[in-house]
Amino acid sequence: MRPRYFTPSEVAAHNTAADLWVSFLDRVFDLTPLMNQHHGDALLLPIMECAGKDISCWFDPETKDVLKYVDPLTNCVRYYTPRGRFVHVPPAGPRSDWASDIGEPWWRDDRYQVGLLSAKTRWIRVINTLTSQERRLQVCSEETLADILQRYLNYNAHANSYTWKHGGVKLDMSWTLGENNVLDDDRQLQQLRLDRDLFTPAILLHFNDDLTEG
Repeated sequence: MRPRYFTPSEVAAHNTAADLWVSFLDRVFDLTPLMNQHHGDALLLPIMECAGKDISCWFDPETKDVLKYVDPLTNCVRYYTPRGRFVHVPPAGPRSDWASDIGEPWWRDDRYQVGLLSAKTRWIRVINTLTSQERRLQVCSEETLADILQRYLNYNAHANSYTWKHGGVKLDMSWTLGENNVLDDDRQLQQLRLDRDLFTPAILLHFNDDLTEG
């Protein structure tokens, strides 16, 4: 099963204690169950302050664990949490009010992972040639056209009844935009100081005369 990709703006939309997502090390986690489980715990505050944001700077990309340092006072290795200690991070010293048998800490618990963060997002214009309606979509470069179609269903419930084309060529819905030769020129446009909104690639939808595929 293909992983689901999210744009940073999609992660950012989940920014409350009742609906809290974060991204780190290219993964997207829904920490809402964690917030509910530890409701009222002060150790949630650093996480709440970063709701909807990328917190990769908290982690070591090699070990996938929270960053560590050597405490100059004790010469012991401790977790490095400059924003404050958070849930599942052990205290600096022995404590009677902290249970060490927590199992997997949340940042290693795949139950919280809902998908992957896109390494590169891009904009496309989806134009319905039957109605002349146009919709701008921000999509993930890793997504296939079938994934993008799922996004577009929010605006056209009969999107499956259309043939998707670019430059007059029918697109393979199992391929990404790049694999379909719908090039991403953002870097070149930036170098040339051109407005990329004026050069957003267009995907044309041609009606198939079959509403049975709603």
